[in-house]
Amino acid sequence: MKLIIQIPCYNEEATLAIALDALPREVPGFDKVEWLIIDDGSEDETIRVAQENGVDHIVRHTRNEGLAKGFMNGLDACLRLGADVIVNTDADNQYNAEDIPALTKPITDGEADLVVGARPIATIEHFSPVKKILQKLGSWVVRVASRTDIPDAPSGFRAMSRKAAQRMMVFNEYTYTLETIIQAGQKNMAITSVPVRVNEDLRPSRLFKSIPSYIRRSVVTIIRIFVVYRPFRFFGIIGATLFSIGFLIGLRFLWHYLNGEGAGHIQSLILAGVMLGAGFQTILVAFLADLLAANRKMLEDIRFRIRED
Repeated sequence: MKLIIQIPCYNEEATLAIALDALPREVPGFDKVEWLIIDDGSEDETIRVAQENGVDHIVRHTRNEGLAKGFMNGLDACLRLGADVIVNTDADNQYNAEDIPALTKPITDGEADLVVGARPIATIEHFSPVKKILQKLGSWVVRVASRTDIPDAPSGFRAMSRKAAQRMMVFNEYTYTLETIIQAGQKNMAITSVPVRVNEDLRPSRLFKSIPSYIRRSVVTIIRIFVVYRPFRFFGIIGATLFSIGFLIGLRFLWHYLNGEGAGHIQSLILAGVMLGAGFQTILVAFLADLLAANRKMLEDIRFRIRED
């Protein structure tokens, strides 16, 4: 059994050595433990630091392609290198590496395909109240969309089996954390979480540049999750709402018309027609989006079979 610990990196020369120094070379249940970094177009000495600290494999991007792309390229490399289990962690030493055996145990015991480390969000001092709220909101959205019960969905500290890694496909360019859990849930993988500890904050978050930016990106990510993974529900609710409003406005006009006051409420008739038309068209979009989602699932299954071979 081979375990590969992967670390996405972008200009991490100041913290990478600290993170690597904490990583284990022996983990219960594995014959070999290797380290891999994904250098996402770093402009500093990240690669040199990695080489000097014993990293076994380096995946290089010629330019910065983003965290989600780095994560996926890391999984592809780990699969090519024969990993049976893959652990993903951060280069800023946010997560306590001593908890890696706890992450991998449910997989080696055959109890899970994906294990997510649940941080003690409420007690992390360097998380602002806004970030804590958005973390909880993101986790709730993931639970609804994936029908799973993961308390800390945005956590990047996670382990996955080879089969789970083969089935992953991230569409979001911003982050992979929420989408991979939703995919795992929809593909009926066994998912669980274990409590993990965090270390002292060494640098500001790269994803959390400012509160407005974080809110904007989080909202966009959440909406996109529903559009991609629950399209019929997303467009169906919008369409049904518009149609219902139009129907009620139409009833209001009909009431006034039957009472001889229709001439004074032509605006209501026009608005009802617009709302009914928009609602009907949106419901049609819901059916089309659902067909596209079914087609995407078939393509993902084909991709999985190709990766198995």
